[in-house]
Amino acid sequence: MSILYNTPLMPLPSQTLPLSLNNNLSFTAISFSISKPTRSLRPPLQRHPSSHPSSFPPCFSSLSEMDGTVGQCLYPLHRTKTIHLVRHAQGIHNVEGEKDYRAYMSEELFDAHLTPLGWRQVDNLRKHVYEFGINKKIELVIVSPLLRTMQTAVGVFGGEGYTDGINAPPLMVENAGKSNHPAISSLHSPPFIAVELCREHLGVHPCDRRRSISEYRSIFPAIDFSLIESDEDILWRADIREKDEEVAARGQKFLKWLWTRKEKEIAVVSHSGFLYHTLSAFGNDCYPSVKSEICTK
Repeated sequence: MSILYNTPLMPLPSQTLPLSLNNNLSFTAISFSISKPTRSLRPPLQRHPSSHPSSFPPCFSSLSEMDGTVGQCLYPLHRTKTIHLVRHAQGIHNVEGEKDYRAYMSEELFDAHLTPLGWRQVDNLRKHVYEFGINKKIELVIVSPLLRTMQTAVGVFGGEGYTDGINAPPLMVENAGKSNHPAISSLHSPPFIAVELCREHLGVHPCDRRRSISEYRSIFPAIDFSLIESDEDILWRADIREKDEEVAARGQKFLKWLWTRKEKEIAVVSHSGFLYHTLSAFGNDCYPSVKSEICTK
């Protein structure tokens, strides 16, 4: 199972970089580009528009697949963004849920934090990000406002260890979320913005319910929470679980909002359910091998 995606929505298979950690877990890095939408969300050039119902263009996993039966598109570079999609590292709810799915109903898993293995996964991905120079390209980090996603985001894309006396607030304070992890500096890191649109399935599962923004601000001082309107979590309901199609629709709304940002290269740290249902809406006119790259779970 792929635990983390580092994905800049057209895949470039030659840039797929699997990072094995152990027999059960692996990280996958897949490069994508997403074109700037027109009113209809179609790219500016398309050879056979009538044959492709999808709002995004067809894509190819090899030159041999590029024949006259599939439309082809060209993209001006200024009409694209590179988006790095990252699923949070292992949380305590993942461990307990694998043992017994009913554990997801437990209040003890409220706003689940990362496990020690999850933090090792964060360190591993951080090394990958720095080794390939991705950290120098990221202009903005967008993060779901839950403990596990924010821990993952600041651990991967944040600065080094925080020292008292530095004239900048830390991205994360020491021992945030029972982590026994040192504070993380905001120096030499991109800005971080918390956005509710990229949260996990809403409702029923306490692990997907967030804390108050006031509490988060004390734990993650340098993350910008200004786009979140309510201090308390008014989106999560104890009796109704968000449907898959509702998550997918929210994902499309999130991507449209993403286009209002001026940044060209953005990291998004979110959740498996949100990423899977958002990406599953794309690639229906791609070859199966490419479709599977877009929405592998």
